[in-house]
Amino acid sequence: MPIEAAHKSWWQTSEVILGSPFIASIALQLVMPISLPVEFRRPLTIFIGAALIVVGATLIVYARREFAKFGQRTDPGQPTSKIVTSGVFSISRNPLYLGGVCALLGFALVFKLTWFFIFLLPTILACHYVLIAPEERYLTAKFGEEYTSYVAAVYRWIGRAIK
Repeated sequence: MPIEAAHKSWWQTSEVILGSPFIASIALQLVMPISLPVEFRRPLTIFIGAALIVVGATLIVYARREFAKFGQRTDPGQPTSKIVTSGVFSISRNPLYLGGVCALLGFALVFKLTWFFIFLLPTILACHYVLIAPEERYLTAKFGEEYTSYVAAVYRWIGRAIK
């Protein structure tokens, strides 16, 4: 029986996996604030945060455009008919997740959301095990050698293998 999609539940989306800890960090920062060290309150930190927001949003926009160019949907439960390896997918196998993490990290820096830094590692681990690993199994089962060649050429988060 062929695998129809990598994710089948409504909560298996980057919006939930990345967004829930971010929303929780806002709530916790309001209820039980934790201060960042003084060096995180500088204008440079705000500039870096803003840059991360721009980088993250750019990755998301370009990834969605690249998917649309090839008629691929990003909705959970929808089958994939093609592996997209061009555009931002030529430097990251997961530019949507990378963009989401960058943007949220940027917001955390700009708005001094210390709780998000506490949630960052568990959030990335959840992203890996709930989103990325099932997608990789699905794509390997569906596309075989075509996908494993792509995996060998492009790193999961960012970068290309040197040949």
